[in-house]
Amino acid sequence: MAQSLSNVLLHITFSTKDRRPLIDLDIEKELHAILAAQCRGCGCPPHRVGGADDHVHVCCSLSRTTTIADLVEEIKKRSSRWIKTKGRRYARFGWQGGYNCVSIGQSGLEALKRYIDSQRDHHRKVTFQDELRGLLTKYRIPFDEDLIWT
Repeated sequence: MAQSLSNVLLHITFSTKDRRPLIDLDIEKELHAILAAQCRGCGCPPHRVGGADDHVHVCCSLSRTTTIADLVEEIKKRSSRWIKTKGRRYARFGWQGGYNCVSIGQSGLEALKRYIDSQRDHHRKVTFQDELRGLLTKYRIPFDEDLIWT
C-alpha cells in the first residue's frame, strides 16, 4: 500500500491539579478553544472538548505520527501556560500529572460528543471521581485508588 491511513479516535480526560475547581464559566469556552487549537496544531483534529470545574474531556483523532503521550503533554503544557495569563486567581494553575485515554469506535463518536457537551449537567449528580472510576471500569483499565488522585 503506497498510502498510510488511519482513523483512531481518542477520549482523553484529565483533571486540574488537586482537582481544584478553577475552570469556571469565565474561562471555560476560551480554554476549550485553546485545547482544540492545540490538538489541531499536533495534527490531531478535535471532535469535541468540554468538561466541568475540575477536569476536561477531549475527543480527537490521533494523527499517524503523534503519540498519545506527546499530544497530552503538549495540550496540557500550552493550555496551562495560557490559563496563568488570565488573572491572579489562575496564577498557580496546573493540570494533574496523569491522564486517562481510551480509543473509541466510529459508531460511538456522536454519543461521546453528546456526553462531553452535557458535562456541567452531568456533574450536578456525579462527581469527577465517580465518573472516572466508571470510565476506567467500563474500559477495563486497572487502576490503583491510592495513586489515581495524585
